[in-house]
Amino acid sequence: MNMNSNVAKVASLVSEPSRAAILTALLDGRYHTVNELAHMARIKPQTASFHLKKMLDAQVVSAEKQGRHRYYGIMNQEVAQVMESFLSIAPAAEIKSFKHASEDKAIRFARTCYDHLAGNLGVQITESLKRKGFIAEENDTFSVTEDGIAFFHSMQIDLTSLKKKRRSFSHKCLDWSERRHHLAGALGNAILEKFLERNWIQRIPKTRAIKITPQGMKGFKENFAIDLDRK
Repeated sequence: MNMNSNVAKVASLVSEPSRAAILTALLDGRYHTVNELAHMARIKPQTASFHLKKMLDAQVVSAEKQGRHRYYGIMNQEVAQVMESFLSIAPAAEIKSFKHASEDKAIRFARTCYDHLAGNLGVQITESLKRKGFIAEENDTFSVTEDGIAFFHSMQIDLTSLKKKRRSFSHKCLDWSERRHHLAGALGNAILEKFLERNWIQRIPKTRAIKITPQGMKGFKENFAIDLDRK
């Protein structure tokens, strides 16, 4: 499925609010059950099942069966990229409660965007890599410089193997909350996985928001000159 067909299919699906809510929830890059997605989209499980069937038929989501449960996830990074782009031009959601305001603040600060880091933290990481001369901006992508090769090697990120993957290596992704680009693609995913491996960040159940650990506070300050203690 090419990008143009993805745009058309996702556009037709997100015109319905409940389907848009489900797809937004799935941007955490994980697989979820019908009940979990119904809870996150604030709809009934039967309604969620109906919408998921339509999205399966459109090849926008995929499903895997484990035991008695069926788990759903976004089909691929192209669909996630289209969805994130739509969010960048969508009007801001109305904040109706203190809980909703807290969730919105956490999502905007640090979150997963399918399989890479987004939000204020994701943009700060990207800006730091540019400022230090580790990556350079191209038209729609970032390129890794000679200094960047050494830096990612020190982070134990194998650039050679990443470039062999059948996917984008380091494309720009427009961050819907920051309205600036963050680093995506195989390199963006490797950076996210490395932060998780080092316990700099932790996933939070039932949300795309990311928690920064004390190790992360130190690691981001020492390696990226990002002082999160001031946030």
